[in-house]
Amino acid sequence: MTYQRNPFLIILSAPSGGGKSTILREVLNKSDKIEYSVSYTTRKPRGTEETGVHYNFVTEEEFKQRISNCDFLEYAQFSDNYYGTSISYIRSRLMEGKHVIMDIEVQGAAQISLTEIPYVKIFILPPSLEVLRERLVNRQTDTAEEIDKRLMIARYEITQIPCYDYLVINDDLDKAVDDVMAIISAEENRVDRYGQPQQEFLQDKDL
Repeated sequence: MTYQRNPFLIILSAPSGGGKSTILREVLNKSDKIEYSVSYTTRKPRGTEETGVHYNFVTEEEFKQRISNCDFLEYAQFSDNYYGTSISYIRSRLMEGKHVIMDIEVQGAAQISLTEIPYVKIFILPPSLEVLRERLVNRQTDTAEEIDKRLMIARYEITQIPCYDYLVINDDLDKAVDDVMAIISAEENRVDRYGQPQQEFLQDKDL
């Protein structure tokens, strides 16, 4: 017998440079029942990033129009840019029985906590601030001033860890990915993620 399990939103948050995007990609590679929510943003593409794949890149005017139209499940401003998640996309994928995974800042995650969308929130933490700074420097996408600003923001974001359901330390990438996959599996098997398993079991007409 196959029991109906209700899908949910998987939220990954981390300081900039914490590795949440890398972990997200690895999780998607490991599961065909999880889809990625492509966020909207007003920031410029980096490197080989493509609109509709990495982000939906829009102007600030377009973004604010979507806010007015109540198009976002959540949105936040980070480093002078806006980021937001389409509520219609999330609902459509959950109705199709798919989990949806997304990487967002703590501001956006807090907004989702106030909605009716089922979710699990996971905070990805690098082993130390020193390692975080090193990762930001090696990324070679920010100036020294921007890196200092990101580290200042990171200190605040880390204070929000108690608002999350799970904490994963991203020291070893493979282990961090395995930890996230284990969390997803455990959440799938929560009793309240099922419909009415007791009724399905007792109504088995084969016996």
